[in-house]
Amino acid sequence: MPAEQSVKIAVRGLTKVFGDSSDEALALLRQGASKQQILDKTGQAVGVADANFDVYEGEILVIMGLSGSGKSSLIRCLNRLNEPTSGEILIDGEDIVGLGHRDLLRLRRQKFGMVFQHFALFPHRSIRDNVEYGLEIQGIAAEERAERATIALKQVGLEGWEDAMPGQLSGGMQQRVGLARALAVDPDVLLMDEAFSALDPLIRRDMQQELVALQSRMRKTIVFITHDLDEALFLGNRIILMKDARIEQVGTAEEILSAPATPYVERFVAEVDKSKVLTASSVMRRPRSVAFVSDGPRTVLRKMEDEDLNLLCVVEPDFRLRGVIRDEVALAAAQRGDKSIKDIIEPGVTPVSPETPVRDLFAPLSQTSLPAPVVDASGILKGIVIRASLLQGLAEQTIVSDEIQEEAA
Repeated sequence: MPAEQSVKIAVRGLTKVFGDSSDEALALLRQGASKQQILDKTGQAVGVADANFDVYEGEILVIMGLSGSGKSSLIRCLNRLNEPTSGEILIDGEDIVGLGHRDLLRLRRQKFGMVFQHFALFPHRSIRDNVEYGLEIQGIAAEERAERATIALKQVGLEGWEDAMPGQLSGGMQQRVGLARALAVDPDVLLMDEAFSALDPLIRRDMQQELVALQSRMRKTIVFITHDLDEALFLGNRIILMKDARIEQVGTAEEILSAPATPYVERFVAEVDKSKVLTASSVMRRPRSVAFVSDGPRTVLRKMEDEDLNLLCVVEPDFRLRGVIRDEVALAAAQRGDKSIKDIIEPGVTPVSPETPVRDLFAPLSQTSLPAPVVDASGILKGIVIRASLLQGLAEQTIVSDEIQEEAA
């Protein structure tokens, strides 16, 4: 994440053991025993084992894994619906593990909103009354409750449904009500546990897109639980992948796909279409040479000759991209006696950002022989993508993937 983003939640050494006596289980964990070994020997079930990670303010962090991996146990520790056995959970720098009951209730009401897999709506209350429920518990006045509920319903696209009953709404609409109820209390952190898993695929995709659009406007800190890899790749700024109560890897989708930390992670992501997730930064090449706006055509030709190139990117002194220049154009300018290349710079294709998905590069590169310049938010040239490097980059990712699978086998 960008350096300017602050840590909202810091988890350090978090362990959750389900059972009456956890001391022996903790000792076995420290010795490296597995979840199954501890269950067989002690009868204690390890839900989370020595978890360490940060959640940055304003990000969507997805925690994923197969059934029994510990993901739901972990998210329920974050607001102490599950009491941690050991470790620290710092919210805005405050360790909440030691909070008493009254302070914990205050924290939950002020800091957290939670959206569950099952909608958990009150069937006898209107949509507005369902959304007001968390505010009602806080003792908010009726007029303010109604106003905030109306705003929250508008945010999730349910304006005009305030007086309807839950039974009149589709599954997707009911889940939107659950999201509105969480948003109405204006929480710092949204905890979403398999929130879209009960929806059919088309409605589920709509809700995923709605959440991304909502996040772009509101910038909440969201921890999202899923067992669906495609959902994790679509939603997550970063992903935590769990197995048998332990964290296998934390990283962006591209980091996990490009550099899986363990054979398990590699097997887990083996079937992913990498062109949907990899970005321009992973397939771009650093320019071997560039032309500066202040260069003359003969200087440019010399640079091309030295590097055996027929085209160069043209940049300002601070490396902001201006366009490209071809060898035949530079040669004609030199023969005319031109002293500057300023008037013969071609705009080239539209620059792309380092985060542009690879799949979005195929169409523009198929229509031109020019490279796609990769620039940052300030327009600074970072690299170029040409058709050859695009295909080679994808091939290299596949070769690495195959090698890791062979090693794992």
